[in-house]
Amino acid sequence: MTHLIDRRSLLKGVAAAGLAAPLLSRNAFGQDLRKVRVQLSWVSNVQYAGDWLASENNLMAKHGVEVDWQPGGPNAPASLVTLAAGSADVAYSNWFQFLDAVNQGNDFVMIGASFPRNPHGLISLAKKPILESKDLVGARILAQAPNDKTAIDATLALAGLPGDWTWVPAGFSPEPLLAGDGDAFTAFSTNQPITLEKMGLKSGEDFHFVFFDDLGFRTYGSIIVTTRTFLESNRKAVVGYMRGLIDGWAMNKENPMVAPRLVVEKYGADLGLDLDQQIRQNELQIPLTQYTEPDKLPLSLDRELIEGRMYKAAQATGRTNLPDITKIADFDIVNEAYEGKQ
Repeated sequence: MTHLIDRRSLLKGVAAAGLAAPLLSRNAFGQDLRKVRVQLSWVSNVQYAGDWLASENNLMAKHGVEVDWQPGGPNAPASLVTLAAGSADVAYSNWFQFLDAVNQGNDFVMIGASFPRNPHGLISLAKKPILESKDLVGARILAQAPNDKTAIDATLALAGLPGDWTWVPAGFSPEPLLAGDGDAFTAFSTNQPITLEKMGLKSGEDFHFVFFDDLGFRTYGSIIVTTRTFLESNRKAVVGYMRGLIDGWAMNKENPMVAPRLVVEKYGADLGLDLDQQIRQNELQIPLTQYTEPDKLPLSLDRELIEGRMYKAAQATGRTNLPDITKIADFDIVNEAYEGKQ
């Protein structure tokens, strides 16, 4: 979503304006609920399964929070623009948009990550599999956006390989790959592989998917961000939201069939979503909500990982002015959420 860069002046300007205090309401038990406005970075699909299950089972209210979810999408402002404008209290975003917004003067704080393993990667066909960084050298890559080009350039740089590859502009569908227009296609493990599966192709046989993470370009997916102003004034509410989210994702892991139906029939009912596709997407995304590193809690932030591999990935994209991690991340929020769960 390149439109965040186009709105940098807005991001910087409105952040200084501050945020209005959130409203209080009461639930059925008379408990005061703090309202938290959450801006999604994409449409209301199963990507946010933890949110929907938390909502449906009153898990947010259980922890003192009333959540107003605001959908994103291709025609919506970037989520961090909405956050900076004071129209949201919490927002989902990606790692590089977050860094860019911080470097433009926004006092944002990262508090969690839905996907410690980013679904971004590459699809290639069995006749010419691309499974290692060295396989990218000399390849013709069907890439959807400049961000994809940046990821490939950075992957090669991190591996100490020459940036010798050809960018072939492509759309959202992997069909040009099947037509032989390129050697690989930038994709998300939770999306385009499903399209190929519906065509009768088998992963690991007819086509291969490799994560950029596995190629050395490590980032989080769907990071959760708030403003320092809101966090300092409403820490209890932020922790409450994260408690509900933890419970929601735990329920989703236990029964992956529930959230897709909720999305299709309720939370994304006006989007024309396909139930089978949403079920498969949920199956594919659940492993990405878990760290491959041992002893790391879901949704938590790993300081060593961020300061190490993720900062190296950012530097490989040309982002050299990286802030002190203690100024842009709160590593205690998720821990507090786990400690206070009942």
